[in-house]
Amino acid sequence: MAVKVLVPTALQQFTNNQASVESSGSTIAELVDSLEQSFPGFKSRLCDEEGKLRRFVNFYLNDEDIRFLKGADTRLTDGDEVSIVPAVAGG
Repeated sequence: MAVKVLVPTALQQFTNNQASVESSGSTIAELVDSLEQSFPGFKSRLCDEEGKLRRFVNFYLNDEDIRFLKGADTRLTDGDEVSIVPAVAGG
């Protein structure tokens, strides 16, 4: 199953400067593991020491925030698009 992942500029150093990559997984958590296998070091930017998704990294499945779905357990299907968006703080 192929899922398109849109990679933010800050993380493209892990994907050989690719803005989008194809990966796989039946859930967001599995997708993150698959990304780590293809791009070592990627997962540590997305997950904390316990393996949970970091609060300041937002994931969107086909433009819907996964926090309003099932978080890391959100199911994926072939052809889905996942956007990774780091939170921006300002003052």
